Amino acid sequence: MTIQRLPETVVNRIAAGEVVERPASAVKELVENSIDAGARQIDVTIRDGGKSLIAVADDGCGMDREDLLLAVERHATSKLPDYDLSAIASLGFRGEALPSIGAVSRLTITSRTADADSAWMLTVEGGKLSGPAPAAHSVGTRIEVRDLFYATPARLKFLRTTRSETQQINDTLKRLAMARPDIGFSLTDETKTRIRLNAEQGELLESRLQRLSGIMGREFAANALAIDAEREGIHLTGYAGLPTLNRGNAAQQYLFVNGRPVKDRLLIGAVRGAYADFLSRDRHPLIALFLEIEPHAVDVNVHPAKAEVRFRDSGLVRGLIVGALKHALAEAGHRASTTVATAALGAIRANAPQQGGGPFPGPAYRYPGGGMSRGLAEQTAAYQAPFGGTGPGGEVVAFPPEARAGQEASPDTDAMADAYPLGAARAQVHETYVVAQTGDGIVIVDQHAAHERLVYERMKAALAESGVKRQGLLIPEVVELDEPAVQRLVDRAHELAELGLVLEGFGPGAVAVREVPALLGKVDAAALVRDLADELVELGGTFSLKEKLEEVCGTMACHGSVRAGRRLNQDEMNALLREMEGTPHSGQCNHGRPTYVELKLADIEKLFGRR
Repeated sequence: MTIQRLPETVVNRIAAGEVVERPASAVKELVENSIDAGARQIDVTIRDGGKSLIAVADDGCGMDREDLLLAVERHATSKLPDYDLSAIASLGFRGEALPSIGAVSRLTITSRTADADSAWMLTVEGGKLSGPAPAAHSVGTRIEVRDLFYATPARLKFLRTTRSETQQINDTLKRLAMARPDIGFSLTDETKTRIRLNAEQGELLESRLQRLSGIMGREFAANALAIDAEREGIHLTGYAGLPTLNRGNAAQQYLFVNGRPVKDRLLIGAVRGAYADFLSRDRHPLIALFLEIEPHAVDVNVHPAKAEVRFRDSGLVRGLIVGALKHALAEAGHRASTTVATAALGAIRANAPQQGGGPFPGPAYRYPGGGMSRGLAEQTAAYQAPFGGTGPGGEVVAFPPEARAGQEASPDTDAMADAYPLGAARAQVHETYVVAQTGDGIVIVDQHAAHERLVYERMKAALAESGVKRQGLLIPEVVELDEPAVQRLVDRAHELAELGLVLEGFGPGAVAVREVPALLGKVDAAALVRDLADELVELGGTFSLKEKLEEVCGTMACHGSVRAGRRLNQDEMNALLREMEGTPHSGQCNHGRPTYVELKLADIEKLFGRR
């Protein structure tokens, strides 16, 4: 067959298929152009989920007649003055959005600059240009996209329902609005105004929280931990929700790089790694993180929709995110989300059992039954510190002295209630729950879950101090893998060794496992190594090994903690409360469920109809 040069109209439509996948893609490109133009108010109007009409109006710098003509030409842009793709400082830079949209729709652009007497308007219909001609318009730009994909009917067949496309546009605009709290946004369809966000004032962190409150809800704003960290010129800001505020999917995890919303496996893996100690695998935290990095240290030109990025030093970025999140969670101390009390009140009013053992997410909590191996019992005895009585060897065990400080004198409980966040113990209910009085309410503590977390944190501290003990294999186990997987494992061998797994390359297509973590006991080394190789591809981290270690530690902590059904005296209950206050993460168990519920007096009064 003879090779032929494709007509320009066909070339443009092929290019449009890469840039404009659906109506939400067109909205994203047009709104990003408005942001780059310095707009302070951006209004979006749609009909039929964007299929019939997309209109984006802004008050940015506008375009004159010559710029308007260039704007609809392919690869014409004002955002690469030095033609340097390694220093991209704007959201758009390819010069493909407007010509691509114009190739598959009926496009109208009306624009006016601040120093012009009148505006200019041009139209592009299926790639055919008309105009420009004088028009009436205020300073700024208005772009109307009608009958999207009318020139490529095949694409129309793959669009979803109007409701689904509208939701996609809604989510896209919200993501863009999160990064720019100084800009006002609105979204209107034929039925109602779906988004109306006013430009926020004040410091960036404060205004950003106000914007996030308007998008993610007041519940998130009330339970968000501020993130502000910097390392080697990379600045990370934003907010992360408490572990007890979680969801069944990752839909409310928002990540931005230099103001650009992205979906990056490295960043998602970093978030999961930071929360792995507090949430089960099927629960996800709520976060909004904003990474500011030198343009030359990140490549945004790796995806037509600019939804993915690549970092020059990915390890540095991941370490910054994990470290900042873990630091914020540790600073939160014993704090649990305010939604815990709301969920408890809702369950009381409903007077019906909830799936999963209560109003909180996750599977029903079950205390492990059965005995322990001799070795596990000995390791557990080294960490456990019950409230009183004797340990496995007959020795007297109790809370550490610092947890009992001030308890011998039995201070006045009313003064304690006002002096401490978790108040003063008043009673133990069903030998399982500790009820404490605070200055403005009550706290109900699950004594087993709370003490389990305390023991677990002690074990983690001991592991961090002495490292993970390893046991050598009598005969090294050789695991066959493909060459890229072998290289990934060998490159991370130092990190794996810190977790107790020692391996080395064994030819081009295999690794030899020489030592495994002692805590795991008898382990299928081949299956573990293959899982790790897969996770390094998917998430860039070795989570399965960490989770296996944490699972063993969690089991040991459970057996080494005070059980439900054990009667405690007042000093012991107060000692539990004081250690919870001084231990990071004690507000939730290892699966993100709360260890205590706090009810304010106002909440209690609502139960009795006094409010």
